[in-house]
Amino acid sequence: MYKNDLKSIGRNIKAERVRKDYSQEELAELANTTRRSISMIESGLQNPKLTLVIDIANSLNIDLNKLFE
Repeated sequence: MYKNDLKSIGRNIKAERVRKDYSQEELAELANTTRRSISMIESGLQNPKLTLVIDIANSLNIDLNKLFE
């Protein structure tokens, strides 16, 4: 993935997380990952596996495509 794509996905995840009033730790627990991983993804510093992005979308109860807009 390109760096801008990673940042865009991270911004979308953060926006949805904040809209749902979840902390990074709460989202991490729901998505079976670590708070640090959520933080790195939201910052565009980590290239997550597709399975993790799917788990995050499911945890936020949103369509996966919304994260890629």
